[in-house]
Amino acid sequence: MTSGQPTAETSAKPQEAGEAYGSLRARIAALEIISSVLDRKNALDQALEDSENLPALSARDRGFTRMLATTTLRRLGQIDHIITACEERSGASRPPVLDHILRLGVTQLIFMNVPDHAAVDTSVRLAEEKGCARQKGFVNAVLRNVARTGKVLAEKQDAGRLNTPEWLVKLWVEDYGLRGAAEIMQANLAEAPLDLTLKDETTRNYWSSHFQAINFPTGSLRIIDGAGNVAGMDGFEDGAWWVQDAAAAIPAQLLGDISGRKVADLCAAPGGKTAQLAARGANVIALDRSVKRLERLKENMHRLGFEDRVEVIVSDAAAWRPKEGFDFILLDAPCSATGTIRRHPDVLHLKREGDIARLADLQARLLDHAFSLLSPGGVLVYCTCSLQKTEGEHQISTFLQRQSNAHKIAVTADEVGGMNELLTEDGDVRILPYHRAASGGMDGFFISRIGKTA
Repeated sequence: MTSGQPTAETSAKPQEAGEAYGSLRARIAALEIISSVLDRKNALDQALEDSENLPALSARDRGFTRMLATTTLRRLGQIDHIITACEERSGASRPPVLDHILRLGVTQLIFMNVPDHAAVDTSVRLAEEKGCARQKGFVNAVLRNVARTGKVLAEKQDAGRLNTPEWLVKLWVEDYGLRGAAEIMQANLAEAPLDLTLKDETTRNYWSSHFQAINFPTGSLRIIDGAGNVAGMDGFEDGAWWVQDAAAAIPAQLLGDISGRKVADLCAAPGGKTAQLAARGANVIALDRSVKRLERLKENMHRLGFEDRVEVIVSDAAAWRPKEGFDFILLDAPCSATGTIRRHPDVLHLKREGDIARLADLQARLLDHAFSLLSPGGVLVYCTCSLQKTEGEHQISTFLQRQSNAHKIAVTADEVGGMNELLTEDGDVRILPYHRAASGGMDGFFISRIGKTA
C-alpha cells in the first residue's frame, strides 16, 4: 500500500516460478511488460496493471513473469554488457523488440538458473511469435554464446556500477562518498523482503508465528522467504495487516500520541501511512490530487475497516486551504523514489537528472505550505523515499532558514527500535538500502520532525 510495496502479488523465487521454468506465454507477458517500461516509459506498477497477458497466466507463471521482468530491469546494464560481448555483429541496428528478447534470454541464463535449452529455445520461439522469424538464427547464436561464456563475464563485472545511471552514481558519491555509493548500488541488486504492518498489535504473536516472520525492531513483520500471492495470504481479505516496507512504517510513528486527534496526511495515496494513523486512533484527513490513487486508498481503507476514521479529499497539497489548522501533519512528499529501487528497478530507467531539481522545488513549496497549515505547538513529519540529500537533509536545512518559527524535534534511538545507525547528527532519520542488510535491508528514506513555535 505504500511506495515500494506490492499490493497484490510478490515475485516467486526463480527456481519455483512456473511449470517447466515458465511457459512461452509467461515470456510473452514479460516482454510486454519490459517493452512498456523501456519503450513507452511507463512505471513498472502501471505496466503490470495494464498487462493484457498477465491475468490469464497461472499463479506460478505470473510469479515467473514478474521475476523475469523485474530482474531484467534490475540487471539491465550487466545484461546489455554481456550481449555486446557475445554478439558477432555488435552495434548492428535491430528493432527494440529483438533487444528485449535477447535481454530476457540472458536474464534466464545468467540470473535465474533456467536450463540453457529452455532459455534459448523459448527465446527463439518468442522471436518467431513477435514477427522476427528471420532473426531466429541470430537470437539462437547470441544466446548460445551467452550460455557458454556469460557467467564468466558476469563474475568479472562491476554489477552495481553497470546497473546504475552515471548521473545517479555521481550524486550518491557526492552525498555518501565512494564507499557509501558502492554499498548502495550493491544493496539495490537484492530482492526486497515482504514487510507487513499489523492492524492490531495484540495479534502480533499469532501472525508472527503463522508466517514464520521476523519481528523487525520498529514493529514490522518481515517475511524473508517469498510469500507468493499477497491477496491470497491469510489475513489479507480480513484486513488484519497491510504490506508496507519497514522504513516506510517509521514516519507515522514519529508523530507521537495521536489517539483521538485530527491528523492531516498530505500526498496520502495509496494509503499505507493513512492506515497507520487510523490504527493508532487518529481521525485522518487523507489528501491527494490523484483521483485514481485515492480510489485505491478508499479500497484499502474499506478492506481494513478504517472508513469511519478517514476522510478523503481530492486536492493539491500545495494549494489546499482548510478552515482550521492541524496539530499533526504528515507530509510524504513526491520524490525521485531512488530509495525504492530494490522494489521498483524501473526507477533506474525512468528518472532523469533534471527530475531532481524539479522535485526539490515542489518539495520546498509543499513543505512551506504544510507548515503554514500547522497550528502553533504542532508537529510536522516530512519524509521522502529518496536517497539524494537534495530531497532530504538539504531540503530541511534550507526550510529552517526560511521559517524562523520552525525548529527541529530530534528523533531518538528508542523511536527507531534502537537502530542508532539510522540517525543523523542533526536528529533526522536517514535510512539507506544496506541498513540491516543481514535481515533483508530497508528501503531508502529520509525523515525529519519539525515543531512550530507557539
